[in-house]
Amino acid sequence: MDFKNIFRWDAYSDQPHVIRDNNIRRAIYRQTFYDQLKLIATNLLMFPWVLLRFALSFLETKTPSSQGFFGMSITYDNAPLQTKALVEELGVSRLLIRLPLHDMDNLDAYVAFIAQFQKYDLLINILQDREHVEDLTLLQHDLKRIFDALLPFTCKFQIGNAINRKKWAFFSMDEYLRFYEVAQRLKQTQYPSLELIGSGVIDFEYHYSIRTLFNFYRVRYDCFSALLYVDRRGAPENTQMGLNLHKKIQLLYSIVRLSPQSANRLIITETNWPRSHTAPYAPTSEHECVDDATYTAYMVRYYLIALAAGSVESVYWHQLVAPGYGLVDHRNGIEKYSAFKAFQTLLHFVENSRDIKLHVFQGIYKFTCKKAAQIITILWSQQHHIQTVPDDAAVYSILHEPLPNKQVVIGEQLVYIVQKDIS
Repeated sequence: MDFKNIFRWDAYSDQPHVIRDNNIRRAIYRQTFYDQLKLIATNLLMFPWVLLRFALSFLETKTPSSQGFFGMSITYDNAPLQTKALVEELGVSRLLIRLPLHDMDNLDAYVAFIAQFQKYDLLINILQDREHVEDLTLLQHDLKRIFDALLPFTCKFQIGNAINRKKWAFFSMDEYLRFYEVAQRLKQTQYPSLELIGSGVIDFEYHYSIRTLFNFYRVRYDCFSALLYVDRRGAPENTQMGLNLHKKIQLLYSIVRLSPQSANRLIITETNWPRSHTAPYAPTSEHECVDDATYTAYMVRYYLIALAAGSVESVYWHQLVAPGYGLVDHRNGIEKYSAFKAFQTLLHFVENSRDIKLHVFQGIYKFTCKKAAQIITILWSQQHHIQTVPDDAAVYSILHEPLPNKQVVIGEQLVYIVQKDIS
């Protein structure tokens, strides 16, 4: 069966449509049957070692670093003329930019767009298509074109994206590993300065990550990536199979540390929540969507939890301009959601801070850090509590609005408490 023409791109949600034809799905499973057996065998072999490494990780002390932690995804397709000004206003220094292999005819336009951001720390996310998965000679040719065009601006490239979703053109992890091998050979033979990042598994489906980390292919990840969404569980503090966001990160980092095929580095290249009443731009049904205030609170709390975990180098929010899940709505001009200001506030108080800690007591989350000559305390809870604030402290909302009341309500919408550091 020819699979090249079964994929359709959804311009509203910036992702492929789901493959719904059952005949095609059955044909894919038949074609990859032995690859799936290898996936199962690898996980059965590695699972006891993963559990042991995960258990030992609770005995370790980590030192979180907020330097370069906050990243943002942008795309050429959405408001390219306004994006640079929005990035500058937002104040973020790390950017992820998608470059789809199915659009190689417009490579020059992507390069011109990316060149505007050469002063930023750039990660280029190379999106696969079925043609390049099946034709590795074509893949090598086009990867060389991309590397030659973009190495003046960055050496960081994520190879592939959401590789465990068949709508994204990989039918098995072995297909992805053969795909990644092409980039690996190019690095070894022609582009030694490349920093290759993979494997880009989406959601809490670490059995796919395990297969990409333990195999006999000639691959090595200079940094390991994941698209760690938790939106279907609601709040970032909620659990899945007994694991909250912090423990999910800890488990994935434990897997990465076991593998000889990856450096002990982990980044999250995508996460967000879908926004209510934005269909067809929202990537899920309305059932999973959240309102603007909830989205804003979840975004900041996700970043704080991930930062405090101490195992993740960077988290890239997906993405800046996207009506259904981003920080800016561009359907009728440029309209910034409240999350835009909340992201600015988060950068202001937490980026490049030190002595980062997160404690949870009686349902109250207390994130603390030091920045310049100040101690920053950030409080939130999934239930309402009253907190008395010291007289010498300044209190701010999630949107950096001053709060005069010395007894503040701690709830879903967190508060920043700022005091002088007299230590």
